[in-house]
Amino acid sequence: MAGPRAPLPDRAPVVVIGGGVIGTSIAFHLAEAGVPEVLLLERGELGSGSTCRAAGGVRAQFSDELNIALGARSLAAFTRFGERPGQEIDLHQVGYLFLLSTPEDVAAFERDVALQNELGVDSRMIDVGEARRLSPLIDTDGLLAAAFSPDDGHCTPESVVLGYASAARGLGATLRTGTTVLDIETRADRATAVVTDQGTVATGAVICAAGAWSAAVGAMAGVDLPVTPVRRQVMFTAPMPGLPSAVPFTIDFATSFYFHREGRGLMFGMSDPAQEPGFHLDYSDAWLPRVAAAIEARAPGLLDVGLSPGWAGLYEVTPDHNALIGRASSPSNLFYATGFSGHGFLQAPAVGEVIRDLYLDRDPFVDVRPLSAQRFATAAGARPETHIV
Repeated sequence: MAGPRAPLPDRAPVVVIGGGVIGTSIAFHLAEAGVPEVLLLERGELGSGSTCRAAGGVRAQFSDELNIALGARSLAAFTRFGERPGQEIDLHQVGYLFLLSTPEDVAAFERDVALQNELGVDSRMIDVGEARRLSPLIDTDGLLAAAFSPDDGHCTPESVVLGYASAARGLGATLRTGTTVLDIETRADRATAVVTDQGTVATGAVICAAGAWSAAVGAMAGVDLPVTPVRRQVMFTAPMPGLPSAVPFTIDFATSFYFHREGRGLMFGMSDPAQEPGFHLDYSDAWLPRVAAAIEARAPGLLDVGLSPGWAGLYEVTPDHNALIGRASSPSNLFYATGFSGHGFLQAPAVGEVIRDLYLDRDPFVDVRPLSAQRFATAAGARPETHIV
């Protein structure tokens, strides 16, 4: 029988709220930089929010320069994850393949690939025949072209969280699960304490990495974090004999239908425009007619394979589908990294670096001021990301 839990510390120099991949990455990077007694609080288990329901894709193919930089920096970190922080994450660099079926999308991706290439990303436009050779399960009817980057791919979200969490603990951080944050106390321009169901912790800084729950956390300190939860779902095929060993993360851009290899079969999913926002965590069959139509149009062979439901998770969506990363104007010691709109897992390594540097008052590798939550105060501040899956 387990003994009583150790009490929370009375004080911590910095408290990270949220134990998903973003929070654990931040805790690791802070502890690695020598920040003492980092405290991370998670109300469930580590990764139990959105992270471990993610599809696991990692890529640098984006339309926004900041997202390209964050994706490329993170992808490089994923390739070295076995050495730092030290964890096998089952990384498969099989590429991301975007299938394009309108002249407008082809033109947009041509511009985006040019920008990606300028920033060092090895992406390229390819013809329909090459797309079929790379991803032989697809039906090419209606396709005009595709975009492909061989360095992208997918890995296991749970393993990434485990790697960051274990390394952070080894460096002196405390990660407490089963601990619910109830309030953030403030005085003048400062957050002074985090109130939980396990006690109150005085602190010199608070970092919100609470994913889809970030709006409520921000509100505790009077900070507007415009994050809306939206359900996204995945399914799996039965084992598929003869399935190629390397299947690109394939996305039909017009419908958002995607698939990649998972074990001896495939994982697949897509967005559902009819999905109402909210904390809908249960799996629903309401999306089946739409996903079946997308499969029939783009990968009809999957209709002959046994299918099984997967799970539901939450996207943490902002008005322009770009992350919120920065430091609040008041309280000035509250930092945030949230609202990734489906891209938090793949950007987590770079975001951990950025928040570490903002906390230590030094310049990050990329200027994230355009991702401030305050950008929505003016219409010109929005940064639409068009490569949404």
